[in-house]
Amino acid sequence: MNTVFRKAAPVRPIPAGIQLFPFLAWLGRLNRASLRADVLAGLTGAFIVLPQGVSFAMIAGLPAQYGLYAAIVPPVVAALFGSSRHLVSGPTTAISIIVFSTLSPLAEPGSADYIRLALTLTFMAGLFQLGFGLVRLGTLINFVSHSVIVGFSAGAALLIATSQLKHALGLPVPGGSSFLTTWAFLLKSHGQINYYELWISLVALGCAIVIKAWKPRWPGLLFALVAGSLLSLAINGQAHGVRFLGELDGKLPPISAPDFTLDTLRLMAPGALAVAFLGLIEALSIARSIAVQSGQHINGSQEFIGQGLSNIAGSFFSGYASSGSFTRSGVNYDAGAASPLASIFSALFLAIIVLLVAPLTAFLPLSAMGGVIFFVAFKLIDVHHIKEILKSSRPDTMVLLATFAGTLFFAIEFAIYTGILLSMAIYLTRTSHPHVTPLMPDPLDDRRTLINARESSSPPCPQLTMVRIHGSLFFGAANHVAQALEKIDEQNPKHLLIVGYAINFIDVSGAMVLVQEAQRRQKLGKRLYLCRLNRDVQHFLIHGEFMDKIGKSHLFHQENKAIRVIYNSLDQTICHTCQTRIFRECPTYPTI
Repeated sequence: MNTVFRKAAPVRPIPAGIQLFPFLAWLGRLNRASLRADVLAGLTGAFIVLPQGVSFAMIAGLPAQYGLYAAIVPPVVAALFGSSRHLVSGPTTAISIIVFSTLSPLAEPGSADYIRLALTLTFMAGLFQLGFGLVRLGTLINFVSHSVIVGFSAGAALLIATSQLKHALGLPVPGGSSFLTTWAFLLKSHGQINYYELWISLVALGCAIVIKAWKPRWPGLLFALVAGSLLSLAINGQAHGVRFLGELDGKLPPISAPDFTLDTLRLMAPGALAVAFLGLIEALSIARSIAVQSGQHINGSQEFIGQGLSNIAGSFFSGYASSGSFTRSGVNYDAGAASPLASIFSALFLAIIVLLVAPLTAFLPLSAMGGVIFFVAFKLIDVHHIKEILKSSRPDTMVLLATFAGTLFFAIEFAIYTGILLSMAIYLTRTSHPHVTPLMPDPLDDRRTLINARESSSPPCPQLTMVRIHGSLFFGAANHVAQALEKIDEQNPKHLLIVGYAINFIDVSGAMVLVQEAQRRQKLGKRLYLCRLNRDVQHFLIHGEFMDKIGKSHLFHQENKAIRVIYNSLDQTICHTCQTRIFRECPTYPTI
């Protein structure tokens, strides 16, 4: 495990030059040990991304070399302008499936028009991401439920596996077919399966599974492709209808240009926004998960800028949309990477490998690629978290299932937007319903601390009701809290004490609820009191002159003092006949 640069630096003001060029922060700290660690980590990453890049390009409906192009230029830009020391960018499964789902209805996969649209989609997605970073929207990703990602990943896994069945089974599934259409075609055409291709696919899949379990740090996908190719040669696959990838162009990423016509930009905008959102969520989630182990601080907005610039640059060097890769980032960290230079070395080594091994891809069976992609796809299904969500949370389960179903049966971007909107709606619903909990003194505690009245067997005081509001008192929660306070009057208490230490935020709407409740109770000959408000809430009420209307004498710092003052204004005739006697002062009145 790498120990170079592991300790996070103290948080200090960031100089303007480093804000514009974040790579200046780590370039000056390089040394011989870190360079050696980065070179070795980069070499490991290059061998891993070689089969992944080809596989992901096929998922995206692009020629195989475009997956390698996306793993050469974008990772370099993302490493220079991102904030994570270990995040490795490039083509990913989730982004690839969105690209295919967005573009396949518009153009024939692999065609010149399809490539042109893919470059435009990449450029627009990068532009969205860069804009989000420049206006510092990095924290918005925190509001996207994890259930959205889990549901989308599971749905994408089934879509990817379904799209590769035509290669694994040797069946001519029409391009651009939906999930249900593809399965209907496969069921009708099961008698035409090419079993030679099926066996090659199964051998590649089995090899990937075994190596992952036995030697997880080895480039298992690369060995799986070699195993499938050797089996094809052994059985003379070409004579039995086995199809091959063909020889890749052994050249570096060529200069390219997106289509900047207004119609094309308008057509790509919805899909580009979906790619931008998912790419940012993916990259930031991976960066933060690795930062937990490395101790590094991640700047979300800077990561947005890095991802945006990498996609913009990639669109001019024949690269399609990219994001952070969990597999390559995890291997990069485990291999001992000390700085983002490891990602740059990985891209350089990959460029060299592409120039050397391009002719060998002529012997790579598409069915072997299909088997490898099956392995990649089913790793996306997070069974552990799916079980946790299904067991623990009904709202999160609804978000997961909605995103999963939307991914399979509707447009990918619709599924993502649906999941995000549902998770936001659930969040707003929760925050707009703060708990209003009845309180009473603990009869077993000499200090008479307040406890939940529902957990006590003692009856409440008939004249004084105490409640705790737990949550923000803002415009979304105002109506709910107002109704809860009015409902308390069903017990007809003369006094109401609100314990407010759990009110972490209040706005004008929330303050008006308290003012209106105080005025309503005053007209009925009753009183409203407040105690233990946090400093910000108290400051807001006083400086906004809301306490002038509630009554400054009705604001207390501690419950004990509030209860002592309120007790002196209780109706003594009721106290003489009361059997509850839950306050310390109650014994001073003899029972009649």
